[in-house]
Amino acid sequence: MTSAPTAILDWGTANRVGGTLAGSGPATGSAERARLREEVAAAVTRAESLVVELTGLQPEGPSTRPWVMTRDEWVERNLRSFETVLRPLARRLEQQGSSGAMATVRRKTLGTQVGMLLGYVGRKVLGQYDLFLPPDDRDLLYFVGPNIVGIERRFAFDPKEFRLWISLHEVTHRLQFDGVPWLRGHVLGLIDEYLTSIDLDARRLAETLRRAVEEAKRRGRWRGVGFVSLFMTPEQRDTFHRMQAVMSLLEGHANHAMHALSPDHVPSAPRMRRVLQRRRQAQGPSRVLQRAIGFEAKASQYDQGERFVAAVVEAAGMEGFNRVWERESNLPTLEEIRHPAAWVQRVAAR
Repeated sequence: MTSAPTAILDWGTANRVGGTLAGSGPATGSAERARLREEVAAAVTRAESLVVELTGLQPEGPSTRPWVMTRDEWVERNLRSFETVLRPLARRLEQQGSSGAMATVRRKTLGTQVGMLLGYVGRKVLGQYDLFLPPDDRDLLYFVGPNIVGIERRFAFDPKEFRLWISLHEVTHRLQFDGVPWLRGHVLGLIDEYLTSIDLDARRLAETLRRAVEEAKRRGRWRGVGFVSLFMTPEQRDTFHRMQAVMSLLEGHANHAMHALSPDHVPSAPRMRRVLQRRRQAQGPSRVLQRAIGFEAKASQYDQGERFVAAVVEAAGMEGFNRVWERESNLPTLEEIRHPAAWVQRVAAR
């Protein structure tokens, strides 16, 4: 981990706890790992060509590169991203003074809690596009090798088909952010707007975080926007809703591309989708934790966004839908995500 300010939480503790709880996953030999890397790379190359043809989005940089990583590597890379986005906030907090025994205990406690959440997610996630990578690495996609292999073994999925299926979704995210020049800045701006509105009084910030974690465990009320949702306050609802709308659009668009391309290129995709949906809806203690950390809300976000994209493409074609990428004002609101015809009338029909 880096030496970024630790005024918010102890990143080293988060990394150790997250890596431990994530575990190593299914055992694989060196030959199988090498084959996995080769086949994922081939799947990503093919997926990029297919998604470009379908969506019309073109990456500004080089072709997409996959990184087939371990679970603990995934935890560490996501903590690095959290450090990056929260660094200005952490420095402001340090300037106000945050030291002493109680502050140390608070940071270690929050580090443990964040590590536990990432450790759990690290057992589930298959692929990811990291919005916070530096410019030279923005063509990179993460794939968690043990989780992919584990799913394939458990459900007897055809590896080449499953890896292409996952790649279609993740490559679409890369093309969104590298094919729409203003989109990355817009999303990062929303996050910055959200974080700068946070009360930096150390005691109140710690209390806000503590209540958020306790409420999530008790009621499952984190709404699936990831780490920043820990800082939610009533005054931030407008920004939060705009973030939700953008994420629903992006996730829905990626799922639409994946499912639109599957009939011709991933014959077993319908079974894969059914199996993963059943896995997502599993009962028991894990279901409670999934609700608490936003897995169910994120799945709902995928579904609602996908229905929006499908409805718009049906009404206005892909060319009409692609007007969403022309400017920020063309992005759908949350209400329009729920009622696609309203967006078509406001934007695509003009």
